[in-house]
Amino acid sequence: MKARSWIRRFVDTARGTFEFFEFGEGPPLAVTHLYSEFDERGHTFAAPFSEHYHVYLINLRGAGNSCHAEDPEEYSMDASVLDLEAIRKALGCRSWSFAGHSTGGMLALKYAIAAPDSLEKIIAGGTAASYEYCMDPDSIYCKENLHFSRIVEIMDLLNDPATNTEKRRALSFEWALMSYHSEEKLLQAMKKINSGKTVGQRLDYFRQHDCARFDVRKELRSVQTPAFIYCGNYDAQCPPKFGKEVANLLPNASFTLFNHSNHHPYDEEEEAFRRFVEMTI
Repeated sequence: MKARSWIRRFVDTARGTFEFFEFGEGPPLAVTHLYSEFDERGHTFAAPFSEHYHVYLINLRGAGNSCHAEDPEEYSMDASVLDLEAIRKALGCRSWSFAGHSTGGMLALKYAIAAPDSLEKIIAGGTAASYEYCMDPDSIYCKENLHFSRIVEIMDLLNDPATNTEKRRALSFEWALMSYHSEEKLLQAMKKINSGKTVGQRLDYFRQHDCARFDVRKELRSVQTPAFIYCGNYDAQCPPKFGKEVANLLPNASFTLFNHSNHHPYDEEEEAFRRFVEMTI
């Protein structure tokens, strides 16, 4: 896919002013991640959707040039759903679809529960319906996983001001490689034009609050919104059994497994992911 510049916009809502980037033609589709900020470079997850949808790539509260939080609770998934609803209304969309990956997928599930009449469909991948994914030994974020102690070391070193730039790059690469099926795939991904910088305050809120209390398994059983759920067969962050659980809980869901991917099928299996996106139309 050729590099493209996403158009930067702002929208004033009843809950504040939000920055977003738009591209593509077709029915409206909102895309975001729970703790990332985007810019005119777009994102490799959002790009395939712009072939078939009018995509709104949204910076949530505290990300990029969107409004700030007066209280940390405003970083929660529940508050983020309210912000997305305010953005939808301000943009004049009677309804739209929503796509999210990883914690963005968790946000998609929360959105479908809270505001089903606002959604044509949700598309969610690399995700789970509860906190139990990070307690599974197959997840690198579980204390029983072989990689967990090294991840803690890497985080400590990255938080240490004495760690020089060269070392930081090496550490970040080592950490990222744990979520790619091969080093070749990661190196290819690093060459792509992309944005998605981590927003520390939002990540901290998720780790300290939202993650421990996240469990929507009961509520998903009554969600009638069409859902397209996917996962990489080697997902080391959120093992595929948790994506399958999400699809099984949702009455109107399909499940797609990317057989040669870890946590990033949209980078690791680009053509297969494009075909998946076409299937959601």
